[in-house]
Amino acid sequence: MSILGQNLPFLGQNFPILAHFGAILTGFFLEFRDFFGISDFLSLPSRTLVLSTLGFTSVAFVTGALALWAPAFLFRVRLARGEGQPCRGGRRCQGDESLLFGALTCSSGVLGVGLGAELSRRLRPRHPRADPLLCAGGLLGGAPCLLLALLCARPCPPAAYVFIFLGETLLSLNWAIVADILLYVVPPSRRSTAEALQIVASHLLGDAGSPYLVGLVSDALGGGAAAVSFQRGAGALLRALLLLPFAAALGGAAFLAAGNALPRDRRRARREALGLPPDADSDDDDGADPAAIVEPPAAGGRTRRVPVAHVLA
Repeated sequence: MSILGQNLPFLGQNFPILAHFGAILTGFFLEFRDFFGISDFLSLPSRTLVLSTLGFTSVAFVTGALALWAPAFLFRVRLARGEGQPCRGGRRCQGDESLLFGALTCSSGVLGVGLGAELSRRLRPRHPRADPLLCAGGLLGGAPCLLLALLCARPCPPAAYVFIFLGETLLSLNWAIVADILLYVVPPSRRSTAEALQIVASHLLGDAGSPYLVGLVSDALGGGAAAVSFQRGAGALLRALLLLPFAAALGGAAFLAAGNALPRDRRRARREALGLPPDADSDDDDGADPAAIVEPPAAGGRTRRVPVAHVLA
């Protein structure tokens, strides 16, 4: 907010409407930050929360772009192979790429979410950092699968569908695990705010803009409506979609970094929930069950540890 306040004179001289809006926004934030819990949330920064949000944003970025452009890419590849007719002059497009991709996405999502939750349940008691490492493995394993799907689309379309299914299954490992990570690295009084911010950030920076970005890159490479050939249109969209494996690899790196920060952030969250100083040198909570989180005390009651699955249920 200090940056906004420093720039209000400049905005007032050049953009008076923006200056008034900034002043109102600053006053609203300062007046109601305690009511909304924002100042309480910012008082205990969590590297794990930030890094896991960045990793999950990459998942949203990849899946959002795939949902829009993968069927179009597979259709253009079929036209480039001479196996279909273009949909021109108001004629309905004949192809089952969208249907096949939708079926693969639904089945891989169900399989990936269930597999991720089960792996997390089994590995977390033995390996405290299992959750972010599973997320990293899903992204780092999904990136080459997506790359192979793009490269195999023209020479062998069935192989491309197989790699799409594998890649989306690995990406879907993250959905349930990311929610678990947030629950045990954020104190109980801030979990709702953290969940809201994570959802907004992942969609705003992920699937809200990735389809547009891929389309913009494809058009810049000559793959727009005025492409001189189906081969050129498919090639331009292929090069634009190569952004997705790269984004998945970056998300995997973010989850690997989150694994390093996880023990400290989980310990701080537990200690604060128990009413202890979060940054004390000694810690009596190190031996706690890594598969449990701390519930806030009820009226006149005490805090207690419960499995993450009980809170999610």
